Amino acid sequence: MDEVNVYVEVEINPTESEEKVKRAVENLFGSIPMQINPIHKANLLVAEAKGLETLTKLCNLLRRERIRAAARGALFEGLNRNSISFCLNKQVAYSGHISFSKAVAESPLGPIRVQIKCENPRQLIDWLAPKTT
Repeated sequence: MDEVNVYVEVEINPTESEEKVKRAVENLFGSIPMQINPIHKANLLVAEAKGLETLTKLCNLLRRERIRAAARGALFEGLNRNSISFCLNKQVAYSGHISFSKAVAESPLGPIRVQIKCENPRQLIDWLAPKTT
């Protein structure tokens, strides 16, 4: 597969533990480089990584949770020309599970926003969440 770039962004609210938000991201993507940037009255955790291996943990979670069909729908919904954008529930990710969410109102503490850029996003979706029979 072509070069894959993964961008993750999640707001850390003043009432949240920075370490717990980091752990939520690590539960989905493993150990990827993260940095914390101050914004408004909170902080923004930003992570960026290259390579398909960055998505291996996410792929395994989708398989383990048996939500590949639902994941395909969410991924295709966020499909653009050379990227896929989607949101994940931060609280569910912290507990080691995965749940897709909308950008606003569905996750009280805010979502984990993910954007994956690659040349062939449809092929990437087929790898991440293959069709189930």
